[in-house]
Amino acid sequence: MHRHGYIGRKFGRECDQRSALIKGLATSLVMHGKIETTLPKAKELVRYIEKLITKAKKGDLHNRRMVIAGLSTQEAAFRLVDVIAPQLAGRVSGHIRVERTDVRVGDGTQMAIIEFVDQIKEAEEKVEAKEAKPSVAKTKENK
Repeated sequence: MHRHGYIGRKFGRECDQRSALIKGLATSLVMHGKIETTLPKAKELVRYIEKLITKAKKGDLHNRRMVIAGLSTQEAAFRLVDVIAPQLAGRVSGHIRVERTDVRVGDGTQMAIIEFVDQIKEAEEKVEAKEAKPSVAKTKENK
């Protein structure tokens, strides 16, 4: 059978299993910032996550929903849109780096580390001072 015109890797999986694998890898990358996987999976993940980052940088409602659909959890999608994408605004493409590491001992597969090119800083949680309401016990004592 010829390979002409077939885009993407199969990974020996069915279509739904393959999409779940890529979604899971993309979610892990967004949540942790850096993951280690096999080289073919890392190369395929670059194609997928670059498109999600482009959508996250636009940031309107439709693209936000597309990012939520492209990742496994809403928490990861919100992190990509609200924290990571604004820090990658200076780049047009090339947001992800793939570095080869050693081979896996069990089967000799080439491993790779995949990470964001720019250092991602964690979002500082804004703690707003809430007005302290007088407690019920103090109001009863005053009466």
